[in-house]
Amino acid sequence: MEHSAAVESIDAESYMSPVEASPSPEELVAKAIAPVKKVFLCPPPSRNCDKNTFSEADGREGEGNATGSVSVLKEKKSKRQLKRERRQDMKSALHICAEVAKSGDASSCVYGVNCRFSHDVEAFKAQKPEDLDGLCPFLNLKGPCPYGLACRFAGTHKVNDGQITTEMVTSGGKRDSEMNVLKKDVQKLLWKNKVKFPKADAALKELGLLNKSKVTDGSGDDAVNGCLRDLDDSAQTERPDETDNELKAPKKTKCSSDETCSLPSNDEQNLQNDLSALPEYTMDDTEKSLKLNQREKKLIDFSEKLYLAPLTTVGNLPFRRICKVLGADVTCGEMAICTNLLQGQASEWALLRRHSSEDLFGVQICGAFPDIIAKTVELIEQECTVDFIDINMGCPIDIVVNKGAGSALLTKPMRMKGVVEACTRAVNTPLTIKVRTGYFEGKNRIDSLIKDIGDWGACAVTVHGRTRQQRYSKLADWDYIYQCARAAPKTLQVLGNGDVFSYEDWNHHKSDCPELSSCMIARGALIKPWIFTEIKEQRHWDISSAERLDILKDYTRFGLDHWGSDSKGVETTRHFLLEWLSYSCRYIPVGLLDVIPQKINWRPPSYFGRNDLETLMASDSAADWIRISEMLLGKVPSGFTFSPKHKSNAYDKAENG
Repeated sequence: MEHSAAVESIDAESYMSPVEASPSPEELVAKAIAPVKKVFLCPPPSRNCDKNTFSEADGREGEGNATGSVSVLKEKKSKRQLKRERRQDMKSALHICAEVAKSGDASSCVYGVNCRFSHDVEAFKAQKPEDLDGLCPFLNLKGPCPYGLACRFAGTHKVNDGQITTEMVTSGGKRDSEMNVLKKDVQKLLWKNKVKFPKADAALKELGLLNKSKVTDGSGDDAVNGCLRDLDDSAQTERPDETDNELKAPKKTKCSSDETCSLPSNDEQNLQNDLSALPEYTMDDTEKSLKLNQREKKLIDFSEKLYLAPLTTVGNLPFRRICKVLGADVTCGEMAICTNLLQGQASEWALLRRHSSEDLFGVQICGAFPDIIAKTVELIEQECTVDFIDINMGCPIDIVVNKGAGSALLTKPMRMKGVVEACTRAVNTPLTIKVRTGYFEGKNRIDSLIKDIGDWGACAVTVHGRTRQQRYSKLADWDYIYQCARAAPKTLQVLGNGDVFSYEDWNHHKSDCPELSSCMIARGALIKPWIFTEIKEQRHWDISSAERLDILKDYTRFGLDHWGSDSKGVETTRHFLLEWLSYSCRYIPVGLLDVIPQKINWRPPSYFGRNDLETLMASDSAADWIRISEMLLGKVPSGFTFSPKHKSNAYDKAENG
């Protein structure tokens, strides 16, 4: 139902104090408040400030869900108890064996009674949630849906004599459209630390960096991996059908001469024997020419290309597909931790997945020491299809920085040099790095390193116009980015990053500094992914709520294709959709603003949209994001809760059930 202009005007006038004169758009802009037209303004919603409770007025009205005012602390359980409960839960009827679900035959699983999952087909059917509206995303396959009975669109499957078809999936599906899937045999070798890295070892030996990693603290490698992985638990995009009925990795594995593991004396002696047995590394004239002339390697031309930044959590494969459809030229996977990749963690390798539509694609990795990063890039080049590898030297998160990675490398230029030189010698894939202006506010240092970075072998560097200490506060310092671009050698491409939110921002930076190769777009794409279309068409797109809903529909379709169409895949898609909605709600339609374009640092006031859907999409309440997800993925399960992972605003926590 459309809001009448008269009603909205009355609401806006009643909201504004009769004594205070309404501020002008220029005054609002000066205060970083979005100048929304007065006719669309409304009073801010009243909300319960207690983060442990959820007001039902912000959730479903009339359903009678109880909301307790006191948070009950749950008893802490041991790891053994939690593991036992997980195994018992896996045996429940809701967790049916993937092979049984595909065929519909309880005897089809090769593990029989030893399988960790349920084989009770009838019990699964009795407890399975009702099917969702729409068609199965795998109907274009020449064979059956890979999720069979477990698919939430099973009613649309083709059947023969009442039974699901059992032909093998041959083409046209998920497995053909996605690349960089970790092979099981390689994963087992990584678990056992039996993968060799001859190129990385040779490069490190040449540079005198072999086995020179130092312990940063007494926590050991498991502490490093565990802490860094906690950075983004929600990024575990591994599908259960890829590891079902397979041996799990041991809890603790030996690591490959990294920064925190110390080998027992026998293993250390064997390692020294193996190293001494290696033939003396000598380069012939051709190889020496390649090593000394890094510019002869394959290069990537970023000039004038629209580059979607690597984005933790939200920059997943379905989101990148959306951005490709809307005009992005270059895409990059989410940041992956080197030590986790070397240990064969499936959830980490899932971050390297590439869709066939990503024609210019890179992966971003994060590590603290040259040997670890060099071995990782060699492994990626061998096992993955990528156009470039980006090394993150700008991540400001404490848990990364405290381990010597990310922005911590900005304080150690010699280690930066060792990382870049070792990696460029170990692989032929183009290498790029992403940095911030410096570590401490007011102490920029990249301008003094920019010439050296080109000599080290990197083909491009992206400069985020903030220091580590600033995080994402204040505006990006583009004047300093220009200074770095002008000081860089011609062989090194410099890209700018920070606060690009319209085609005018893009044009302004390109015209002010022609030496800048391109601009990387990060949060601007999260809030409005059609920014790529705006830049290419040089216009402010007053996109309608219906068009925005179509984009969300495409995202859910891509998500079900990537994470699966069973209940777990649906809820994983919902989770990442909600994470994205926590950003996209900050977009203010062009037709509602007194001043355009919108700036990324503007805080939107409470306002009505031009219709109910636009109003709903403008809400910063998690309960409203859940309502949008239910329009696309059906009702949330009982007991569902959601709180955004990245809280740049004081969002409330939504609970249901």
